[in-house]
Amino acid sequence: MSDFERIQAARRRLAGRIHRTPVLHSRSLDEAAGAEVYCKAENLQRGGAFKIRGAMNRMLQLTPAERARGVVAFSSGNHAQAVALAARELGVSADLVMPADAPRLKLEAVRAFGGRVHLYDRAEQSREALAADLVEREGRVLVPPFDDAEIIAGQGTAALELLEEVPGLEALAVPVGGGGLIAGSALSAHAHNPQIAVYGIEPATAADAQLSLKLGRITAITENPTLADGLRTPQPGKLTFPIMQQHLRAIVTVTDEELLAAVRLLLLRMKTLVEPSGAAAAAAVIHGRITGHRRIGLILSGGNIDPTILTRALP
Repeated sequence: MSDFERIQAARRRLAGRIHRTPVLHSRSLDEAAGAEVYCKAENLQRGGAFKIRGAMNRMLQLTPAERARGVVAFSSGNHAQAVALAARELGVSADLVMPADAPRLKLEAVRAFGGRVHLYDRAEQSREALAADLVEREGRVLVPPFDDAEIIAGQGTAALELLEEVPGLEALAVPVGGGGLIAGSALSAHAHNPQIAVYGIEPATAADAQLSLKLGRITAITENPTLADGLRTPQPGKLTFPIMQQHLRAIVTVTDEELLAAVRLLLLRMKTLVEPSGAAAAAAVIHGRITGHRRIGLILSGGNIDPTILTRALP
């Protein structure tokens, strides 16, 4: 099965289980960007983010024996929510390894969905090691946040829907954490039209994917403070990085202040609430990081914003 066939299979598998989110268009955003901009509103997705696409696609393929054993995932928030939500729907128990400084809103949502949370200290502990321990001790199945072919395929369905709904896109801008969304989006885009320019967007203080592409090898950035908690993954994945190398025009960066400005514009002008991670692509087009294209598609990847961050974004 080719990468794009896997994405198409994921779309069929997910039918009726996720939302086909709307594409939003705003003259205010067009004027700020100097182009026609079309926003795939994954902030309105189930669980408040695109992550349910990959998590549900992966978990629908669990065997009966695997479902009985339960799953484990590690995440700063949105993937954990997606796994907990999918687990509840499929009747599977879920353990979620989350940083102690994860947004309270995301921690509460995971617990509300029935997930069992294991907190860890980012500076002192490895989330991968903690999850591996749960796999070994309890026999749980790991549902990775990004570095898995079925996770990538599920995430790629968002861009596939956008490309089908909005003809003639010249560029696609997508936030980059570990790379599942950008990898799936790029595969969908270039199966649709090999000439589309695909851009990844990272916070300036957490630009591990940009650095990795520059050096030609996966390179970690462990000190990565940013308001965009969903984009703080220290390095791209072994599966996602080669896709980035093959398909991306560039990775560009935005500052936290630019992220807050994008959150503010999206809320006040477009009446849609997006978290800083989800606003990264909008911030890039608003602040001139992506130019030379008449029609740009972007993904608003999530809307689970911490209220304290929201107050910082408002005038």
